[in-house]
Amino acid sequence: MIEYKNDIFALHGEGFSCLMRVNPYGLLELLHFGEPISVDDAEAFTLHPGLGWGESVLLEEGDTQSCPDVMPLVWSGSGRGDYRESPIQLGGIPTDFRYHSHEILPRPEPMQSGLVQAHGEGETLKILLRQPGLELTLYFSVFGGVLTRRTVLQNCGENTVDLTRLMSGCFDLLGEYEMTTFDGGWIAEMRRHVTPVGESRVVNESVTGFSSHRHNPGFLLSEPDATETAGNIYGFNLIYSGNHYGAAQRSLQGFTRVMLGISPDNFLWQLQPGERFETPEAAVAFSTEGFGGMSRKMHRFVTEHIIPPYWKERPRPVLYNSWEGCMFDFNHYRLVSLAREAKELGCELFVLDDGWFGQRNSDTAGLGDYTVNRKKLPYGLSALAEKINGLGMNFGLWFEPEAVNPDSDLYRAHPDWALTDGFAPLLSRHELLLDLTRPEVRDYIVAEMSAVLDSAPITYVKWDMNRHSIALGEKAHRYILGLYDILRRIFAPRPHILLESCSSGGNRFDLGMLSFGPQIWCSDNTDPIERIAIQESLSYLYPQSAFGAHVSASPHAQTLRTTPLRTRGNVSFFGCLGYELDLGHLLRIEKEEIKGQITFYKKHRDIFQFGAFTRLKNGWQVSDGKTVLAAVFRGQTPAAPGYETLRLRHLDPEKRYRFTSVPQKLRIGPFGSLVKHVAPVDLDPNGFVLRTADRLITLPDGGQDLLASGAALMAGVRLLPLFRGTGYDKNQRTLTDFGSELFVIEEESL
Repeated sequence: MIEYKNDIFALHGEGFSCLMRVNPYGLLELLHFGEPISVDDAEAFTLHPGLGWGESVLLEEGDTQSCPDVMPLVWSGSGRGDYRESPIQLGGIPTDFRYHSHEILPRPEPMQSGLVQAHGEGETLKILLRQPGLELTLYFSVFGGVLTRRTVLQNCGENTVDLTRLMSGCFDLLGEYEMTTFDGGWIAEMRRHVTPVGESRVVNESVTGFSSHRHNPGFLLSEPDATETAGNIYGFNLIYSGNHYGAAQRSLQGFTRVMLGISPDNFLWQLQPGERFETPEAAVAFSTEGFGGMSRKMHRFVTEHIIPPYWKERPRPVLYNSWEGCMFDFNHYRLVSLAREAKELGCELFVLDDGWFGQRNSDTAGLGDYTVNRKKLPYGLSALAEKINGLGMNFGLWFEPEAVNPDSDLYRAHPDWALTDGFAPLLSRHELLLDLTRPEVRDYIVAEMSAVLDSAPITYVKWDMNRHSIALGEKAHRYILGLYDILRRIFAPRPHILLESCSSGGNRFDLGMLSFGPQIWCSDNTDPIERIAIQESLSYLYPQSAFGAHVSASPHAQTLRTTPLRTRGNVSFFGCLGYELDLGHLLRIEKEEIKGQITFYKKHRDIFQFGAFTRLKNGWQVSDGKTVLAAVFRGQTPAAPGYETLRLRHLDPEKRYRFTSVPQKLRIGPFGSLVKHVAPVDLDPNGFVLRTADRLITLPDGGQDLLASGAALMAGVRLLPLFRGTGYDKNQRTLTDFGSELFVIEEESL
């Protein structure tokens, strides 16, 4: 709800209020953004500077209340007395925008630039600010528990204006905060870092041309004593896939100025008379219920207002991806054989990854040539897809449409279509990016992909992009606008195609890409221990239904770490489950375990993908309100471990629940030489008998089944004891290094 009363703007959402006023000097002042309050309480949040602060510049001589440098502002200028970081820069021209008018709209006003924005019903406040020759429009929309902001600059004058910075949002928040960012790189995405915000600016920025796995565009501001369940938290994110900028800095007066938008690095947009420039939309969530409360609001916002409506709460299929199993080495018959095995395990979608087109026998050639490689697929894609459909599976395909290899027919015909900067080309993974700012390039990609997608029954696309950009500033932004144009033209007419975006893993995990496809490949690193950290960090801002999560081989290719198959499955359950390994290398007992994993996942798929996600001290839980699925993850196993507790959350304390562990089986092999102490004969732990037994025989691990109140389970259920070096016992949990467990908690009917 949006109110305007006694010159006060009040925006009320789920669990928050944002109060603003036009002060006597025509500046838009932020009175409050936090806990829900009444518009009638505005006076309690109005600040008075008293005698002021020394040499500060005043808008009116002798009036200490007219000092813009100490006002909590919603928008600030530059060169006119506010010396804090400004959200706008016009090539050295001072900016001094003052209030002119406002409107309250019943729904968001559509963008005109080609950017993406939140969709769905929601009120919008539109405030127009002016200075000579320029108009600045600020948009504020309420979507449930999230406030969105964006900015439009209109050149109403007669001269060209050099726009070098325009932020989507600016907030002056009173108090002390810590800034949480999610940083990293390839196979090491989303490392969580916490930095106190002081008088020196803390910046979260990408300049790679994309949102990047170096610095995710989302970040958090929290009070220093905030926890997972308590304390004031602000979550910020940008509906954009290009270079981004987020910053926080505390002033002497105790205001933390926060802003986010397109990175100003090398940015220069020449705004001609009559033209306008729109920023991406920024999303902000506030919660008094700690990090968990903020995350739940962001998750609902993504599910309700970001992902394509067709995919809202629509179950994602269990897929098998061919890449790790065969890479570039495959043919029609091998793919059909893999599909048959995947179907027997329970997979529902077969995805043919890289290598199906042009001369794509390695990553050195063929990108850009989306004609089927007839040596590998002599019967074409349609015949392959129909064969896989005949097995009872859907068919999906990998593309990398934004890139081109110099060794390709496309590049030989159109070398000028590559993105260049006037210097010698810079290759990454043997490829260049195509210049998506050119209409003919976009037309080519749309035509080629559309022809392929319409040539066969394809229900899934993995859209990959495997390098950074060389485009700077305006060019980088126009590239993203070109990308969005392509995505709209391909997928708007084909909403049934499940689009999973990917960029060397999580190099473009952002709300912009989620606006076109409901899930993103989190990381090329599928080691489950690494994935626990990656997926947990992502969960602060994105729902688990957005996570592409695959079970892969062990030891893992990125870490050489050996992990139990059950842990690889348990981690991947908390996302969109897939398998990516050579199925021919699996033991019979491993195939049986995978069948069990997929059966269990399908039974509880809606909860895993769309249930309320909660981070626990030693694991995760998801819930649909009646059933809770909880996982406990372990690191290396210590000697003589003590007792463990699992403390669940968000149960009804008065209700009774059945708490059961999902059955797990132990292989003989990990017991090694201990077996000879219980066997009637002396057995070589590396010999044929035990190696054969390890392939065929399993033992039940300790299972738990109890009835308890929600209050007791939230206080902390005592788990069965762990292995303590004294032998096998079916009433203990015999977890090896990096073991894990899964529990089902179901409400008991009266």
